[in-house]
Amino acid sequence: MAVEIRFRRPAEHEQLLALLTGKDGPFRANYEALLFAAALGRRKERRVEFEKSGEPIRYALIENRPYGDVLIDLIAAAEVPDDAKILGDDRLADRLKIFEDYANGGLHYLQGEINARGSRDLVAIVSSLVLDALTPAADQVDDPVKDMLDALEW
Repeated sequence: MAVEIRFRRPAEHEQLLALLTGKDGPFRANYEALLFAAALGRRKERRVEFEKSGEPIRYALIENRPYGDVLIDLIAAAEVPDDAKILGDDRLADRLKIFEDYANGGLHYLQGEINARGSRDLVAIVSSLVLDALTPAADQVDDPVKDMLDALEW
């Protein structure tokens, strides 16, 4: 019997995930919100470990999405650029751990933005963060994940 691969979501952010995927939220599913949060966490250099998790999510949901598993691989490769073996089949658990930590960091950052703006308009906040990421700052240093995503030409 094959073991189903799953990744964790931080229990601390269950309410935020519910808002992000709710009727007025910008995402349809938790895995979509976590993909965004991991990219945000990496962009903002916020990798936050956690112990307590909510219901795990099937990795197959990300594997079946365009670029879902690629994003996980890119984040891991950027995190440990001197370890090419991080992309090996036997290191998926390590890549998922990095992804989970960055997703948690991204959710922390997103919660801070919600608190600072005093707004519950999550679509506007997420849109603003996306536009922010697409607009290079004058003092912006090279971002290896952005460079890799640009190379994919999507």
